[in-house]
Amino acid sequence: MLGLGPWIWVAEVGLGSSSSRKVPHLLNCGYMNQAQLKEQMKDAMRAKDQVRLSVIRGLLSAMQNDAVQKGKGPDGMLDEAEALAVITRASKQRKDSIEQFEKGGRPELAESEKAELAIIMSFLPAQMSRDEIVAAATAKATELGVADKTGANKLMGMLMKDLRGKADGNDVKAVVDSMFA
Repeated sequence: MLGLGPWIWVAEVGLGSSSSRKVPHLLNCGYMNQAQLKEQMKDAMRAKDQVRLSVIRGLLSAMQNDAVQKGKGPDGMLDEAEALAVITRASKQRKDSIEQFEKGGRPELAESEKAELAIIMSFLPAQMSRDEIVAAATAKATELGVADKTGANKLMGMLMKDLRGKADGNDVKAVVDSMFA
């Protein structure tokens, strides 16, 4: 089923034995800006998808808070990097919550966080695989002339600048550490 704009519906995700909902997936869209999120919020309202609506409202609120904090006012728009940082932060918060709920023996709360994380991840660009990170790290190490652990921090900083939004920082750190182990 084709949706509006850059969205198509790609999966039905079960949230229990009797309910299911559709999860959107972005096509050729590096990130989701505030205007697009507002349109998606309207679509979620029309579809009566409470989980998706709640996630989008949370993201819009976080973006508005960031805009106010940066002095752009409550109606200010964030640029691509700033919006990506807000969405990434929300993703990390959900991952941390999932981990904490699973450690605390609360699988039902972990499941709701996983459903929210799936929606948030659909707003982010595709993440790089470990092999792609290794290739980028090797190329950047050669470019910077880093051959031992003393230059690892410099390499890590430059890699994170290049791979921001494309790769998880923990994965990049693991690759850099393995290069000099």
